[in-house]
Amino acid sequence: MVAILGLVWGGTFPVIELALTEFTPFWLAAGRVVFAAVLTLAIWRALGGKLFEQPPTQKQKVNLVAIGAMSTALPFMLISWGQNYVSAGFAGVSMASVALMVLPLAHVLIPGESLNRRKTFGFLIGFVGVAVLIGPQAFSPSGADGELAGRLACLTAAGCYAVSSVSMRRLPAMDAVGLSAITLLIGAVIVVTAALITEGLPSWPTPRGWILIALLGLVPTAAANLLRILVIRSAGPTFMSLTNYQVPMWSVALGVLFLGEPFRASLLMALILILMGVALSQWGALKRLFGRT
Repeated sequence: MVAILGLVWGGTFPVIELALTEFTPFWLAAGRVVFAAVLTLAIWRALGGKLFEQPPTQKQKVNLVAIGAMSTALPFMLISWGQNYVSAGFAGVSMASVALMVLPLAHVLIPGESLNRRKTFGFLIGFVGVAVLIGPQAFSPSGADGELAGRLACLTAAGCYAVSSVSMRRLPAMDAVGLSAITLLIGAVIVVTAALITEGLPSWPTPRGWILIALLGLVPTAAANLLRILVIRSAGPTFMSLTNYQVPMWSVALGVLFLGEPFRASLLMALILILMGVALSQWGALKRLFGRT
């Protein structure tokens, strides 16, 4: 599942870049989330529609709403908006920072996932990689072209994924398909509301637009969201973040091959540093993945 997610999410950013020629950023996010929510809800209802094994507390309901916002609505809007100003390759590389953000959160909130010297050293190396990824524009007072804002939007989306992954692990036992359906439904309500407020009513999509929305809604949203939940709930957010080894490589390669995006040396340096940091900090999970003792 981790291998499939890496390929699917790595290939998502070039598709988003193509879809942005058909849709405004928030309506692009809304279209893919609504499509995925309707599909997943239909499957969940066909399977019986049960969610919690025990009646949820008020705190658990609030957590569920927060997870829905941070795992779908906010990151999808941020990525769609950010890719107006950054390349698909940059957006994909920024997702590698999810693993680094998970580390301190898991240390505080999840038993058995505490930081040690090796993880801390990996975190620091990865942090340098994120700084290289943002680039010297981060210290410029101008940023008029919007590139810095786009970069920060992509990194904030990565932060949303990290927080939602850790929060999801802390939820009580529940049906994975139901959890996927509910979080997508919550995300759909949020993103459609935001799109109406900020961008007004959408224009009618072209046939190409419908195809792109269906592709984004079915594969990297509905199917990948369910796979992500299954991995997090069974193996934990730190193991799930192994996906981020693959996402940058696929997104950069596909962006260069199919969209003609430039391959800058700073992007390669950031990728190497981030992946070194993730490798050091999650060496134990890597050994489990490849069956070593």
